[in-house]
Amino acid sequence: MKKLLLMTVAVAALAAGSALAADLKFQPGQDSKFNWKSYDDFKAAHADLKGETMTIFGPWRGEDEALFTSVLNYFTEATGVNAKYSSSENYEQQIVIDTQAGSPPNVAILPQPGLLANLASKGYLTPLGDDLANWVKTNYGAGDSWVGYGTYKGKDGKDAFYAFPYKADLKSLVWYVPENFEEAGYKVPTTMEDLIKLSDQIVKDGGTPWCIGLGSGGATGWPATDWVEDLMLRTVSPKDYDGWVDNSLKFNDHKVVNAIDEFGKFAKNAKYVNGGVAAVASTDFRDSPKGLFTVPPKCYLHKQASFIPSFFPEGTKLGQDADFFYFPPYASHPELGKPVLGAGTLATITKDSKAARAFIEFLQTPIAQEVWMAQSGFLTPYKGVNTAAYANDTLRKEGEILTTATTFRFDGSDLMPGKIGAGAFWTGMVDFVGGKSAQDSADAIQKAWDSIK
Repeated sequence: MKKLLLMTVAVAALAAGSALAADLKFQPGQDSKFNWKSYDDFKAAHADLKGETMTIFGPWRGEDEALFTSVLNYFTEATGVNAKYSSSENYEQQIVIDTQAGSPPNVAILPQPGLLANLASKGYLTPLGDDLANWVKTNYGAGDSWVGYGTYKGKDGKDAFYAFPYKADLKSLVWYVPENFEEAGYKVPTTMEDLIKLSDQIVKDGGTPWCIGLGSGGATGWPATDWVEDLMLRTVSPKDYDGWVDNSLKFNDHKVVNAIDEFGKFAKNAKYVNGGVAAVASTDFRDSPKGLFTVPPKCYLHKQASFIPSFFPEGTKLGQDADFFYFPPYASHPELGKPVLGAGTLATITKDSKAARAFIEFLQTPIAQEVWMAQSGFLTPYKGVNTAAYANDTLRKEGEILTTATTFRFDGSDLMPGKIGAGAFWTGMVDFVGGKSAQDSADAIQKAWDSIK
């Protein structure tokens, strides 16, 4: 009976282990594109965590939650930690409520560095240490930029590194149809000057270079803010960009006005845009790229973030029917290098524990990034991952833009006060395209900013 009982326990344990292993999307050691050594080394170093519990709060819901969970399963399998993930539709407000109430999760992952800076200033975040900051600086594309977005003043007023970057989004892209380029003999430009020359050549050949749509219901105007942000990064220093975001560089400063005018060279040139200038503000951003795919094409170029293929015609094969190139820098500003505009999520410890510390270490392993890379919707500036793990060539090319960037900046309008970034900036750009000068538009936005102080 005792022997039978032991056998039953052994079989049950084996079944439980198999069930747990089945939760792993890719079986350890079975595919060479994954860095399994990083997983094995992490597992060997954290065997003492079995039985610990840990809570994680983040922004991912639905399909994204399932993808993050597929990564988290490797952490729980490696450590034996009982890790639970949760989110909320209003996660920005929820994390503030939870920290103030003294019931925070162990780890909070958020896409708003401004919100995290506020939590740090109140003593709600745990410093992650200079060693980790130096690791990010060395191992991430534009590492200094990412360290900057994770460094805040604590309750003591001193700067410390609090937030580890995990998962990035990319905006500095121009989409096109390769077949259209081939038929016309056009080449992908590598400088802004060449992009303007290409636009002029398309006009000379009887075509229309750009599809631009700012329409988005109550959020109409936001696509123009991405243009201006990207052009700011290509005409002024990163320090000036940061000053613009916090308004120490005024919105109506000549540097900002110049970037708005640069946008106007594209959006306010009737020969450049499909439907003429009047169509720019009235065309919905989701409909705007459709002109790339008509026969003959209504446009050849469309600037938009990495998500825009969701609105391409059904069946469009990326890399074949549509492709992209990096929104190029000005040859006249070589000192600005290769700037990239985007966003990202940042992992912080809001309730310190050995398991929470281990989880931040886990995010440093290539496997913690490659598992999501191999599925969908994940980009990383981490240079230590195997890019072969990306699910497709499009993601791989986008990832390369991040790892080779010299400067990375978050979307400026997202970091500005809501009344500006999700208000006056949007309407100001619609007014600009509608005929207002860059200076007058910038003056109006600055006036709105002054009114909230």
